[in-house]
Amino acid sequence: MKTAVRAVVLVLLGVGVFAQPSGPAPAVLYEGARLIIGDATPVIESGAFLVQDGQIRSVGARGAVTAPAGAVHVDLTGKTVMPAMVNVHVHIGYEGYTTWQASNHTPENVFDHLQREAFYGVAATTSVGTSHTGQMLQFQRDQRAGRWLPASRLLFLPGMAPPNGGPDAVLRVATNELHVVNEVTSAAEARAAVRRMDAQGIRHVKMWVDDRSGSYPKLTPEAYLAIIDEAHAHKMTVHAHAIQLADQKTVVRAGADVLVHMVQRQPLDAEYLAILRDKKPYWATVIGLGDQTAFCDPDPFFEQAMPDSVIAEIRATMERRSLAPSCGPPSATAPAREKQMAINFPQMLAAGARVVLATDTGIQPGHTFGSGEHLELARWVQLGMSTTEAIVAATSRPAELMGQTDLGTLATGKRASFIVLDANPLENIKNTRRIADVYLDGMKVDRAALARKFKR
Repeated sequence: MKTAVRAVVLVLLGVGVFAQPSGPAPAVLYEGARLIIGDATPVIESGAFLVQDGQIRSVGARGAVTAPAGAVHVDLTGKTVMPAMVNVHVHIGYEGYTTWQASNHTPENVFDHLQREAFYGVAATTSVGTSHTGQMLQFQRDQRAGRWLPASRLLFLPGMAPPNGGPDAVLRVATNELHVVNEVTSAAEARAAVRRMDAQGIRHVKMWVDDRSGSYPKLTPEAYLAIIDEAHAHKMTVHAHAIQLADQKTVVRAGADVLVHMVQRQPLDAEYLAILRDKKPYWATVIGLGDQTAFCDPDPFFEQAMPDSVIAEIRATMERRSLAPSCGPPSATAPAREKQMAINFPQMLAAGARVVLATDTGIQPGHTFGSGEHLELARWVQLGMSTTEAIVAATSRPAELMGQTDLGTLATGKRASFIVLDANPLENIKNTRRIADVYLDGMKVDRAALARKFKR
């Protein structure tokens, strides 16, 4: 379909469109911005990069990158450019922002959530364990075929738990209604489920090892050891939800590739730190999930993607878990939680846990798609991570984990998915919120049109 015709079709579908040309796209040379590459490569203070057919063709210092005849030149002097982010952990589709239910989980609602992710500079978003496999695989096929644009790229992995285990109380009713969690009680059932996933081309799986303070059944060691062993035999990656210290020890020692959550109310011990030094798992922290500071005070960054009526309802009903003074009195457990996290977080980093961007958005009001990523980055830095490492953990490292080899850095051969910022996040990590523009696959996202849609 020609570009102009396709743009009209997308408008008629009411999905919002890229700011895209009506004919073949020329090469574009972006010049003058500070380039944060997204990995260990040094920052280029006045850089240039050439984009054609949605791909970065060349990157270097300004004046060192040659553009072909007819190329468009875009002056970004004074701006900072970083790769678009990759989120490895959300729960997509169920949220209606103040309701969570099975009837919300439609392709249209999934698309809405992914558009919000794109609006805030997220190139790929991973729905973890709670979505219907068939629906997610179909959505991915449709998205690759050019439908559901502009939006963050949907990634997906199914989940495994014992009957009546798995997702928290917010989602469990809906996930049980849709029968989306793979329920296993034995090693044989676990292995069979992993083999089915492998046959569908699925490369990642989640498992819940959490009894929710004794209120849920928990996967047995027999079952989760079988999940890990069978997944690794098929070159699949295992994401393990575990919150308590004892459970984190067992899943990391057993070989889980991705640790989900942080021990927030218990001190870490020497045994666990030694396990971390040996295994060096990826670590999806999801610290911001418990903060919910975004709507404490008026802030256009968070409010621009939500209807005013929803913002008012969130403010009226959200739990005050943060220590931020503007949020009002914190919960009784907040001070102890903050104190322990301030100790545990740097210990985990020093032991070699490899942090990747994960937000757990989609299960709580006030912790919303797209904006939650920026909260997570700020919490990392507040707890001792450098701004440079925070950007790596939000870009190239999660792209590596999720096999998205075309995303995560500003480098030759990568997709041209990047964020243009009005300020330098290396000076203040909250400058990731100073978004001037977002580009996905070389096309500028019409953020103004999306903002109008979101406020309706």
